[in-house]
Amino acid sequence: MLSRKQAVSIAAYQQCDTYAWFSQRAWVEIDLNALTHNVQQIKQCLSPDTQLMAVVKADAYGHGAVSVAQIVLQAGASWLGVATVPEGIQLRESGIKAPILILGATHTREQIHAIAQWQLQPTIGSPKQALIVSNVLETIQYNSPLPVHIKLDTGMSRLGTNWQEAGEFVQLVDRLPHLHIASIYSHLATADNPDPAIMQQQHQRFEEAIAQIKALGIKIPSLHLANSAATLADSKLHYDLVRVGLAVYGLYPAPHLQNTINLKPVLQLNARVTHIKTIAAGTGVSYGHQFIAPNEMRLAVVGIGYADGVPRNLTNKLQVLIRGQRVPQIGTITMDQLMIDVTTIPDVQEGEVVTLLGEQGDQKITADDWAEELKTISWEILCGFKHRLPRVGVI
Repeated sequence: MLSRKQAVSIAAYQQCDTYAWFSQRAWVEIDLNALTHNVQQIKQCLSPDTQLMAVVKADAYGHGAVSVAQIVLQAGASWLGVATVPEGIQLRESGIKAPILILGATHTREQIHAIAQWQLQPTIGSPKQALIVSNVLETIQYNSPLPVHIKLDTGMSRLGTNWQEAGEFVQLVDRLPHLHIASIYSHLATADNPDPAIMQQQHQRFEEAIAQIKALGIKIPSLHLANSAATLADSKLHYDLVRVGLAVYGLYPAPHLQNTINLKPVLQLNARVTHIKTIAAGTGVSYGHQFIAPNEMRLAVVGIGYADGVPRNLTNKLQVLIRGQRVPQIGTITMDQLMIDVTTIPDVQEGEVVTLLGEQGDQKITADDWAEELKTISWEILCGFKHRLPRVGVI
């Protein structure tokens, strides 16, 4: 078996046909059933009046934005969130009609023109930006008001106007002739922390900002605050929409949230054994000889490396799965290849599949495992897999 599941040809996942996929040295499998399952699990947490925005920025966290977007919309998501204008255009060019919110900053005439042309919806984080967007729409003679989403800073200290100035800010935007306020939102800085104190403070600030706006008689069509962690942690943070990224891809934002819903990892990273050799005791392996064979060993060369997104800092710390068994990676991880110790599996052959992230049999290695070893977060691991690895949808 070359894969634990059936491969399906999805153009957005693979730039080659199924035969070419079988010849790949390394690839990323995307479990389409798990993706649908995760969306359905998240939806069960929400009231019927709360919509789900699937965040598909950064190529859907490395999973393939177009196909992920298509699947999550079919599964029940109503909105898509991206970081940049080109990410939004990519989805529109693929035929996706759902509303798309650009979460990042947009200021230039070219960006604003593209937003209008492709029917995207920008985040407005400051009075200056609001005036720029309105003025550009005036000059290009954009006929209908552009839906915009007002960002308030309640404690993230990134994009957005200070929550204490919410009333004045929203009043300005409300008066601009070419803008229509579609929502008001903020972003939580510590929702994944077991201590909810700062999250609760941000929630209170958001509530106070909304009260300011309502006191001015301005109607607010939609409110949203919750990311993945907040969505799982507290239903009071759900409002009209939740913006979920990591949980869509089957990972929990924090260990204390793992019992909230049943998520399934969507991504599996596989590569093939490209060479087998036996080395004598005392033989150095790979650059710098950071591993010296303590005894005669059988090692396998695997066709994947740091240029594909396997961090070099995992050298001599990584474990992989082959034939359902865990074996250690040995020697420095190189640009395109790494070595594993298969002494305990003497009949391993060239062409066999090695799983670096994912499941084989009853064994599992997760992005959280890598993140813990590297003292980083699983988001970074998922976003690190390079585009020379085909994305292959499986069911």
